Amino acid sequence: MRFTTCPLDCFDGCSIAVSKDLKLKGNKTHPITQGYLCHHLNHYHTFERIEEPRYLGQIVSMDEALALLSEKLKTYEPSRTLYFKGSGNLGVMQGATKRFFAEHKAILASGSLCDEAGDAGVCESRGANLCLSPLHVKEADVVILWGRNPTVTNSHMLPALKGKTLIVIDPLKIDLSVNAALHIQIKPRGDLYLALLLCRLVAMEEMEDQDFLKERTQNYKDFLDFISGIPMRKLLDKSQVNLDEIGELLRLIKGKKVSILVGIGVQKYSFGHSVLRSIDALGAMLGLFGKVGCGVSYLSNSGFGFVSPFKVSAKTEPLPIVNFGKYDLVFIQGGNPLNQMPCTSKVKEGIDKAQCVVYFGLHENETSSKAHLVIPALSFLEKEDLKLSYGHHFIGRMPKLVESSVGLSEYALTQALLKAFGYEALESEKSIIERVIASNSVEKEGFLISKTYEDLPYEKTFYTKSGKFEFLDEFDDDFEDEEGFFLIATKQNKSLNSQFVTDEYLYVPLCLGLEQEDRVRLTNRYGSAEYSVMPSDKLRDDCLLIHSGAKNANQLTPYAMSQEGNCAIYQEMKVKLEKVQ
Repeated sequence: MRFTTCPLDCFDGCSIAVSKDLKLKGNKTHPITQGYLCHHLNHYHTFERIEEPRYLGQIVSMDEALALLSEKLKTYEPSRTLYFKGSGNLGVMQGATKRFFAEHKAILASGSLCDEAGDAGVCESRGANLCLSPLHVKEADVVILWGRNPTVTNSHMLPALKGKTLIVIDPLKIDLSVNAALHIQIKPRGDLYLALLLCRLVAMEEMEDQDFLKERTQNYKDFLDFISGIPMRKLLDKSQVNLDEIGELLRLIKGKKVSILVGIGVQKYSFGHSVLRSIDALGAMLGLFGKVGCGVSYLSNSGFGFVSPFKVSAKTEPLPIVNFGKYDLVFIQGGNPLNQMPCTSKVKEGIDKAQCVVYFGLHENETSSKAHLVIPALSFLEKEDLKLSYGHHFIGRMPKLVESSVGLSEYALTQALLKAFGYEALESEKSIIERVIASNSVEKEGFLISKTYEDLPYEKTFYTKSGKFEFLDEFDDDFEDEEGFFLIATKQNKSLNSQFVTDEYLYVPLCLGLEQEDRVRLTNRYGSAEYSVMPSDKLRDDCLLIHSGAKNANQLTPYAMSQEGNCAIYQEMKVKLEKVQ
């Protein structure tokens, strides 16, 4: 039995035992994986992959594909060349291609479709974004799931939740809310206001950790003055919660070890960074940081403390609103912008204008079908790599386990392009990987872990210039509420964004009186789309739900990005619904 690590965009970063016939099983000895894998990995070999390069719909050899790519790169001005990298694979070596495009003076799309608004807020408060792993959370008394659904997105957190008092804050009735001690079915965009309301009441009830506030934070008095100036009624109305629910939450957490696990849905708004700062502020008032079983955890910076082997200096454009039509050559790696980017109509318009679109990836999708040149990538079993998890502190080696005649690794593609253009070659794969490991890891009980986590997160210091937690002192919310429904997006068990098995239904509240398979049309200022509906008792009456990856999922999302973090803001809009006869 040989071992590797899952490369997918997920908290769990599973350790995988691979048999001689390439069957994948969970590594039973790994403290996080504990012997079981998700649906994606259990069915990994059933998903078709791109097996041959093609140009203008015709199959070509790999040598021909590389020659064509070099020719196109030499034909078009570097300033008219765009590099766009998705997160279909989160291995360290996936960033190798960035080295060539930076050397070539191309434009790099920079930012995120996922989590960087929230990350920006966490870094403003704490200086660095560190996670609570399941091994931390299992020591808690109370766990607050704030816009996070571990059943779907973080299944290896579930054992750590057993026996805990659960509090769910979510517009959706997730599975774990059924047996939770409390479910607050918050209004979308209400998370910041609920967090500030809780801060107000923690102060009024004298539940603050005064020693922590005095010794480990700064500007707390200014923060208290700031939130005291916000009318209580506004905080209640914006979050659409009631004081009885808030009182019950405070009762459940008083004097307890509390872990707050925050998902990305709370920050899919223009002021997403401020949402995380407000939730962090609650954690700081309660003194949750640097203590056993306590903390606030988001998607962490997995590379914190490690050398970045492909850090480059280059001209960039904000990824969420990049205009593909400005460029002659667009190189897309491991992403599917025609499905996943906001405002699909603008993305399609830009892709159609580009003279040459190159897709480099593992599976067919909406973007590969529109590409002029398609280059297949190798799977994680067929190349050398390393996984740094954003959900726990274990480092996962990803050795090459099998030879393949299909596809090319990111490292090999980069080396080929560097050679074709006369640029300096990369050092060996092994030396790059070992350098990253050596920069910030230690072996503990037979596993590699990040040195950053030898202590509890933030036990000794915060990573701000002051070394202390820093409270927010303002936020800017210019969203004007309008008629219609909030359209929220969530992940589902069998898909990962647009990969694997997607769910195409639009989920609607029972109050609409619609029946399964009824057809409806959604419209707003960004476009329109039709869906078959699935009635659901899990939604607020003012919400509709679609799963990430569904066809036309982003036909209605805004062409805009967050105030901080260059992040997409999918839920900053409403939609109108009409039944299609």
